[in-house]
Amino acid sequence: MSARVTIVVGARPNFMKAAPVARALTDAGAHVRIIHTGQHYDPEMSDVFVRQLGMPAPDVFLGVGSGTHGAQTARALEGIEADLLTWRPDVVVVPGDVNSTLAGALAAVKLGIPVCHLEAGLRSYDRTMPEEHNRVVADHLSSLLLVHSDGAIENLALEGIREGVVNVGNTMIDSLLSHLDAARATDALAEIGVEHGTYLLVTFHRPSLVDDPERLRSTLEGLGAIAAEIPVVFPVHPRTRAQIAEAGLERTARSAILTPPLPYLSFLALEAAARGVLTDSGGVQEETSALGVRCFTLREATERPITVELGTNTVLGARPERIHEIAALLEAPKPGGPIPLWDGRASPRAARAILDACEADD
Repeated sequence: MSARVTIVVGARPNFMKAAPVARALTDAGAHVRIIHTGQHYDPEMSDVFVRQLGMPAPDVFLGVGSGTHGAQTARALEGIEADLLTWRPDVVVVPGDVNSTLAGALAAVKLGIPVCHLEAGLRSYDRTMPEEHNRVVADHLSSLLLVHSDGAIENLALEGIREGVVNVGNTMIDSLLSHLDAARATDALAEIGVEHGTYLLVTFHRPSLVDDPERLRSTLEGLGAIAAEIPVVFPVHPRTRAQIAEAGLERTARSAILTPPLPYLSFLALEAAARGVLTDSGGVQEETSALGVRCFTLREATERPITVELGTNTVLGARPERIHEIAALLEAPKPGGPIPLWDGRASPRAARAILDACEADD
């Protein structure tokens, strides 16, 4: 009998991690059911990613929307549990580290359904990040932990997790590499009015950066200073836009070329052609390392240290005053090289590990 696999997604990075795994599982003969919690509910943050990544339309859309962490997680947990009771799978796959990840893991384990955590073992060791709690709990609830680097294996071992750990590589890079040609064929650069290798691409949205009006002001002022030397393209996350408006910083933000959230292919085109990227996103640190594009991370720590050790990432700290250093750093030799198993073939390895685990449980 074919394995029944439920995949829980809810936020933009989940789609990029899960889409190629869903395809690989289907190609291997599994029955795949996708629950979209709707944690990201803006069309440019969710629907367009499903379409452009070729992921099947979700079987269930919960529409949990925004709210406090507790309220959002609770709504997702309730909806996921109801579906698991109706369509009882052999395993529930939860990618990433968002609230939907935690809700999916909790719903499954309380029903006695095995949990597979995709991109397990990441640790920033910064417990002020909500995502860090989600990562830790999801890992300890999972019986199959698919990691993307040896460092993640070491993190799990330090917490006593040694069984069920498989290094399959980075499935997000599968999505990137399979869509890179299509992204480069778009008119994204022309539509925004920039040329290849001439601009700094910026993306940030984390509460630690955007919820503090003074830190947000300093960040925008830093962008203004560097915009005098290099064009700054800034697709504005809905949450960031709201905080800019609330703090009355619209005028300060105008030094950058502001755009709405971009479809996956458009953002990937801009990312691949950028001279550098400034971000607080975990996924962007990975993508830039795979693309060989300089990345500057405006956070105190990264849960993806391999992007610093072997990739192109420089951690600036949560210090907007360091943004002015980027122009000089861009003149230095570019670091980085191939990262083991970030080769575009992680998803078949992940699918095989999931199906092997299902067979072992029969």
